[in-house]
Amino acid sequence: MNSKLRDLLLLLGVAGISVALDQWTKWWVRENIEYGGQWLPESLMWLSPYARIVHWYNSGAAFGMFQNGNLVFTILAFIVIAAILYYYPSVEANDWTLKLAMGMQLGGAVGNLIDRLIMQKVTDFISIWTFPVFNIADASISIGVVVLLLGVWLKEREEKMKAAQTKTEPESEIIKEGS
Repeated sequence: MNSKLRDLLLLLGVAGISVALDQWTKWWVRENIEYGGQWLPESLMWLSPYARIVHWYNSGAAFGMFQNGNLVFTILAFIVIAAILYYYPSVEANDWTLKLAMGMQLGGAVGNLIDRLIMQKVTDFISIWTFPVFNIADASISIGVVVLLLGVWLKEREEKMKAAQTKTEPESEIIKEGS
């Protein structure tokens, strides 16, 4: 299997897992928790002030920002998906963090886009402390951003180490020649 095909399968695999988990959990919430209700297993009720599963809808962006922007965010999702699919083939073969980040962001964008197209709103259900309610797609996008930033940091760190190593190598050669 050539590397471009393998890379595309990686992108679609990561995105597919994210979409499948996102859509399954949203379906479960819609089927089992009334709108505005919450759920937590009896054995975990002590977590209730800090974390719970709720049934909520969001017509804005991730984490409840920019409410009533469904059309804008639907169009934006299509643009993001197109940009990822366009740019992905040009990613360096060894840049696994960027590939993983793009797969997660693609999956998150598709997961929420499905809700927007079918219901004109997104199902959110993860409620942690006072943080806005979110879903697996939102988490996938956010974790993708963290992975992307980690990749940039690792790449910069590697380049600095190579630059530092390059600076010291010629000096040691000069010392050897002068001896």
